[in-house]
Amino acid sequence: MAVITDLSGSVAVVTGGTRGVGAGITRALLEAGAEVVTCARRPPDTPVEADGRTARFLPVDLRDPTAVGDFFARVRDDHGRLDLLVNNAGGTPYRMLGDGGAERQARVVELNLLAPLTASLAAYEVMRHQSGGGAIVMIGSVSGTRPSPGTAAYGAAKAGLDSLARSMAVEWAPRIRVNTLVLGMVRTELSHLHYGDEDGLAAVGRTVPLGRLAEPADIGAACVFLASDRAAYISGASLSVHGGGERPAFLDASTAYH
Repeated sequence: MAVITDLSGSVAVVTGGTRGVGAGITRALLEAGAEVVTCARRPPDTPVEADGRTARFLPVDLRDPTAVGDFFARVRDDHGRLDLLVNNAGGTPYRMLGDGGAERQARVVELNLLAPLTASLAAYEVMRHQSGGGAIVMIGSVSGTRPSPGTAAYGAAKAGLDSLARSMAVEWAPRIRVNTLVLGMVRTELSHLHYGDEDGLAAVGRTVPLGRLAEPADIGAACVFLASDRAAYISGASLSVHGGGERPAFLDASTAYH
């Protein structure tokens, strides 16, 4: 990715930044010059690198508020500041509501809504005391803006995350900007679990107006923009990164459009 934005000297945390979309975000931030700290419960098999630079990894359970507070205090102590938090960690297995049980669905909400809230509160305590404030980017989903059968609790959590970001943007202005990236389908190392083989991925990609699934680098580029001074007047916004969205089903069902 050509660097059009310089984040040199800034410090970023990317939760779940060791694989998939998170790794794409981490690589984009490294390419833009940022120091990047990734976190997850388990270390990656291989470090995330870009342009000869390597992201630092620190383990943390984002569901543990005390551990999260300690993690962000360590980032502050080790790196001097925190300029960006990307709340990327999340996800869900495909499970119809009637098959999951309340406890399983509650864990999905905990990971995708409460954990980002916990991380944001801890990051806020660092950012609000430093010159220049900071920025927070939530990684949302189109599942939070449309019916999401099979991932209903996930969709509800992502809808809540977008609402949370807008409220944070008001409460924490002007020192901290908070925005959401609303993602569509992204091609990652786990895409085959949802869409099948290469033929399946291509078929799913053809349903997107731009003709393909997003790559993690596409998400990373959008995240770099929101973290930069180019987005200095953007806060409380939801930026859709979904290739044009979904073609309305009625267009294919109606003979008038054939």
